[in-house]
Amino acid sequence: MYPIISGLSATGPSAAQGMGIPDALVSGLLGYIVVFIGLTLLMVVVMIIGKIMVSARPKSPVSNSGAASAQTVSTAATPVAPGSAGQVKLYDVPDKEAALLMAIVADKMGKPLNELRFKSIKEVQSNEI
Repeated sequence: MYPIISGLSATGPSAAQGMGIPDALVSGLLGYIVVFIGLTLLMVVVMIIGKIMVSARPKSPVSNSGAASAQTVSTAATPVAPGSAGQVKLYDVPDKEAALLMAIVADKMGKPLNELRFKSIKEVQSNEI
């Protein structure tokens, strides 16, 4: 009925029986160990790359054009208006857009604008394609 193929032999448990329960448990346990070691190594690599990227970040604001990017409001030139919460540093953001962003945040939070304090506003540029 079936042709006989010479040169083949079954090693370990006989081919008709398959894998036993102890062998299956050991094989499954080794599979889980390999996966968790791989995930742990991946986590360590991501943490190391994250620390490298944070340390490589420039300390002062720098624009892509290379021009002076920090537009700061001078404290000596302009007196603080009554009811305001101080000065705001603007980085690559026009005054009109900064005012619009502050109004949106105040509206979403449900608080008057003079109760909020904005320290700085910076445009975040993504590198997505």
